[in-house]
Amino acid sequence: MQAFYSDQFVLPLPPGHRFPMAKYQMLRDALQAHLPQVRTQQAPAVLAEELAFAHHPAYIAAVADGSLDPKILRDIGFPWSVAMAERARRSVGGTLQAARVALREGMSANLAGGTHHAYADRGGGFCVFNDFAVTARVLQAEWGRALAPNGRRRQALNVAIIDLDVHQGNGTARIFASDTSVFTLSMHGEKNFPFHKEKSDLDLPLADGCGDDAYLAALELGLQSMEDQFQPGFVLYLAGADPFEGDRLGRLKLSFEGLEARDRRVFDWCFQRNIPLAFAMGGGYAHDIAQTVHVQLNTYRVALDYWHRWQR
Repeated sequence: MQAFYSDQFVLPLPPGHRFPMAKYQMLRDALQAHLPQVRTQQAPAVLAEELAFAHHPAYIAAVADGSLDPKILRDIGFPWSVAMAERARRSVGGTLQAARVALREGMSANLAGGTHHAYADRGGGFCVFNDFAVTARVLQAEWGRALAPNGRRRQALNVAIIDLDVHQGNGTARIFASDTSVFTLSMHGEKNFPFHKEKSDLDLPLADGCGDDAYLAALELGLQSMEDQFQPGFVLYLAGADPFEGDRLGRLKLSFEGLEARDRRVFDWCFQRNIPLAFAMGGGYAHDIAQTVHVQLNTYRVALDYWHRWQR
């Protein structure tokens, strides 16, 4: 299974910054040590014209040249630097390239990504550009330009975004608010950040302290509800590690086993319906970063199992 990384583009964060930048390199090291069948490759930088499928040109330019409004920078939570802008482009490029690979192989991944708090004209919550929004739009455009085997135009590609980060995908929801070709499902902590929620196509808010059984039951209902309303041809899955019980920003109580069952259910749902899937890791802020990486490694272990099934 192919996966894309961009951990060599490390931001120069000030001492004591709460974002766990080290988790990306730790995950790549863990994959190489424990799951060598996951072929890691450096993520390409997304092109400015590809970013423009989901972001305003003025915002793209301001990220590139460092002229961002100070308030937007505060909302993002990272100081601007050349490395910050490059990392943002690579994070999106990793998800876009994973989606292209998944169309051929059934499944692929980005070790970073999941930047769902970014709006069309601004970032927020450690998110500069919205990788899922850009990927969905670019993938649909590329799909529409290609011909079917019979030489006719393909039917439009419907994309479902299954966002299981503990925080609502507010930027994603706003970008696709009037787009019926993309279905946004967000299952998140009801009282967690962002405190102003946008309206997804399907929001599943969860109470503080929600554990494995209640979470998995809500997920089952959510997948069924989405299927009743929408027929996707491709899925983007945000496999956030922050519903974990040891996460300092999560407020939910999922165990390692519960999160692994969550991932297995999503991968199986797609596999049973022959829907290719690309996934990204999103949030993860455990007191012990190694626990976040353990959650993520479990996601890849389950994904690799399903990737092998796709190849048969």
